[in-house]
Amino acid sequence: MSQSPPDDHRYRIGIDIGGTFTDVVVARDDGLIETRKVPSTPDDYSRGIAEALARLIDDLATTPDRIAGIVHATTVATNAILEFKGARTGLLTTAGFRDVLEMRRLRIPVLYDLQYDKPKPLVPRHLRLEVPERMAADGSVRVALDRAAVAAAGERFRAEGVEAVAVSFLHAHTNPAHEIEAEAILREVLGAGVYLCRGSEILPEIREYERTSTVVVNAYIGPVVHNYAAALTARLASIGIHCPIEMMHSGGGIMRLESAVRRAASLVESGPAAGVVACARLGTRNAESLISFDMGGTTAKAALIEDGEPARTTEYEVGAGINLSSKLVKGGGYPIKMPFIDVSEIGAGGGSLVRLDRMNQVTVGPQSAGAYPGPVCYGLGGREATLTDAFVTLGYINDVALAGGSFPIHAEAGRAALADQIARPLGLDLVRTARGVLTLAVTTMTRAVKAVSTYRGRDPRQATLVAFGGNGPVVATEVARALGIRRVIVPRGAGVFSALGLLRSDVEQEFVRPSGRRPGEMDAAGLADLFATLAADAERQLRAEGYDLAGAVIRRFADLRYVGQAYELTVPAESLDLADLAELFHQEHERTYGHRSMKDQVHLVNARLMVRLPLRAAPGWFAAPGAVARADRRIAFADPGGGAGASDPATVAVIGRSDLDEAPRAGPFVVEDYDCTCVVAPGQSARLDAVGNIEIALEAA
Repeated sequence: MSQSPPDDHRYRIGIDIGGTFTDVVVARDDGLIETRKVPSTPDDYSRGIAEALARLIDDLATTPDRIAGIVHATTVATNAILEFKGARTGLLTTAGFRDVLEMRRLRIPVLYDLQYDKPKPLVPRHLRLEVPERMAADGSVRVALDRAAVAAAGERFRAEGVEAVAVSFLHAHTNPAHEIEAEAILREVLGAGVYLCRGSEILPEIREYERTSTVVVNAYIGPVVHNYAAALTARLASIGIHCPIEMMHSGGGIMRLESAVRRAASLVESGPAAGVVACARLGTRNAESLISFDMGGTTAKAALIEDGEPARTTEYEVGAGINLSSKLVKGGGYPIKMPFIDVSEIGAGGGSLVRLDRMNQVTVGPQSAGAYPGPVCYGLGGREATLTDAFVTLGYINDVALAGGSFPIHAEAGRAALADQIARPLGLDLVRTARGVLTLAVTTMTRAVKAVSTYRGRDPRQATLVAFGGNGPVVATEVARALGIRRVIVPRGAGVFSALGLLRSDVEQEFVRPSGRRPGEMDAAGLADLFATLAADAERQLRAEGYDLAGAVIRRFADLRYVGQAYELTVPAESLDLADLAELFHQEHERTYGHRSMKDQVHLVNARLMVRLPLRAAPGWFAAPGAVARADRRIAFADPGGGAGASDPATVAVIGRSDLDEAPRAGPFVVEDYDCTCVVAPGQSARLDAVGNIEIALEAA
């Protein structure tokens, strides 16, 4: 712990809630960084945050008014969908389009599966109500809105006790007048206690299914996010904290808490995005390709970073077992069409439950023990063996305490659970069982890495794996070896890296408008007018949130396609010359699909504007950690041949990060930080780079 700072210091705080731990990073205005890990409180995540901040204020000998800002990432939105714990939601739509959510797209995630059942809609059919109205594709009114029908639908929603209503009318992206009018009527009928949102505000783009799905997801989780935001604000106020609260959205930027409540669907990959942003700003050598690998207590996440920029997408599905954006795997979840950092996420973490299925086969996850009751070795009431209990059995993590000694470990209980529930029924040795459990988990985790590399036409062997999260550095070299990756980096503050990424993120929001023109009708002047309208929208929105636009970085993009194509590609629009944009599109089309057309006309579908406010100064140096008791321990590594068996346990050194230097140190050994543990196996070596990251070299495959 550093000495108490003077009273004139100010602090910015990054908070990332995970399934097991809540990570807190405090950046002082002179660059000093303090980190904390505290157990998450799933019954009320805001309670854990308030308790952690109250302790921090005492530890730092400061006062609540010295906290200048809080940046937050949360899994609240994602969990509400995955666990089907969202609000009771209604949908108001154009007559004849009640079943868009049922019909979906004709895509399924598994070919030849005759037993496949598509996900049930988040809005049941009896709560999907139609009203007479119709806009044409050009925005002209074909059928006027039946106001009485809207009011009657509102009365029906009220009688059904809905908590949220999504409004999605056909072609409202070109003319939102009917949706705006319907929203006003519903507000009058339902009152302020019901969450309302409309598709033309959340996603003003073509494709009625994606637009309807996105606004329904937004409505389904909107009340959950609203209630969480209200609880968080109230709890922080109760301890004297009244600073602005910002949220990380799925695209890797920051937005005000109030905007996050209104656009709740943008929080679906909030936490994972923060870690990828931190990884992209790591500043490793030669601008190499990086694969971020973030493993916590519940999930493992991966993302690809090329030329210092994370891969991004505007199409994402959540709730499909593995959350991802692959164009090849569709139909398993609920589509959200918003800016996303392209993260694949799979249910494999330290809390993943280890079980025997009906065929007496071992399974690891996706169910998790979470923070409570947690792994058996945490001593918080968990009874089922987990991956963390296997880590303890193998000697991979400290069997006395974690987080600098503040979180006790009950190692014998964890070993006993794994022995009684898995090893003994299978008639296997305990260490071999634990090793097999780890091998199964690693096999699952490699799917997440492949989803952003191999499945994208990238060779993971040409990339560097950056491992972080509470458990990422524990298994990083295992995952790397399985994929043929030769270099692993464990950054400073790896165990709280996503929280650190929050403090390294900029305010960033995207604005989009459809062209509203037929093919061939758009000219340079019309395109300039469209971007001017978008700029005015952006300025109005960001100023309303209290941001100063001085120094804003604005980038323009165009969504283009050949006339007759179903989908478009996005290209930069630095030039407003239509011929230049068409050539960029030809090049991108050839790069993506392997060919171009010189006879088909190029059509502008949407104009996009990305506004970034580079307000975040990168944190400086980490405070010296408190004393951590380290002792050599016995570890059972994988056999040299890479099989599922384990070598005989061997005693290895347990060192601190500061015990490494620029000269490679040959494994095996363990590096124990306050916030994570890094395992370096036989045949591997590790060194510190110039900025204090651990760089691990794996032997040639």
